[in-house]
Amino acid sequence: MIKTVKGVRINYEEKGEGELIVLLHGWGSNIKLFNNLIGLLSKKYHVVAMDMPGFGESEEPPSAWEVSDYVQFVLDFLSDYPDKEVMLLGHSFGGRVIIKLCSRTDLPFTVSRVILVDSAGILPPKSNKKSLRTYYYKAGKAVLSTKLAQKIAPDALENFRKKMGSADYAAASPLMRQVLVKTVNEDLEPLLPNIKCPTLLIWGVNDTATPLSDGEKMEKLIPDAGLVKLENAGHYSFLEQQFTFSRVMCSFLKIED
Repeated sequence: MIKTVKGVRINYEEKGEGELIVLLHGWGSNIKLFNNLIGLLSKKYHVVAMDMPGFGESEEPPSAWEVSDYVQFVLDFLSDYPDKEVMLLGHSFGGRVIIKLCSRTDLPFTVSRVILVDSAGILPPKSNKKSLRTYYYKAGKAVLSTKLAQKIAPDALENFRKKMGSADYAAASPLMRQVLVKTVNEDLEPLLPNIKCPTLLIWGVNDTATPLSDGEKMEKLIPDAGLVKLENAGHYSFLEQQFTFSRVMCSFLKIED
């Protein structure tokens, strides 16, 4: 399905009836990975999942968005829905958006439940090695951004960025790279106590992108949170341990499967 939100064409899926639950995917991902989850949740709930701007089959945002811009996008997308209570589920980057959304004081609805799956939002501690790499990157960028360097080697700066950046950075378009830099450098840890509703945290024990320690910290900072650890699973725990993940979801949301 296609819907235009503030001039941006958005691909989304909608299925089921009942209380509204909105699914937000991770960075570089799309709603196709939620296919099985949509089928499960739609047995009891009205499920909406969208490819956020810059991902999947949706258009890129008009500029380099921050997390707040994605929050506003979600609110704009949901403006057509009359629901006064909404449940939110986010994986990785989607969780980052939900954390900031729950800090808004002007929401047109009440967030009744939150489910964060291997969620992003907590900045990792900087090691000496990482600090040195950051210094090297900034120094190299400064040199290669000069007019002389651009004239002599016009592709050098972009190649340097690809070499120094993460896999997500290398795979992204120039605009989405700007978005990535803005979003991953925002520390949302101080906002976690603002999530007041019952919150389920599901984490892959072997997650290296957003480590289990992040989930444990979120459990301490979110007032009404519980953490479920999935063994033999990494960052995509909802896919790697799909059976166990589904059982946890059915228990939390009282779905008869």
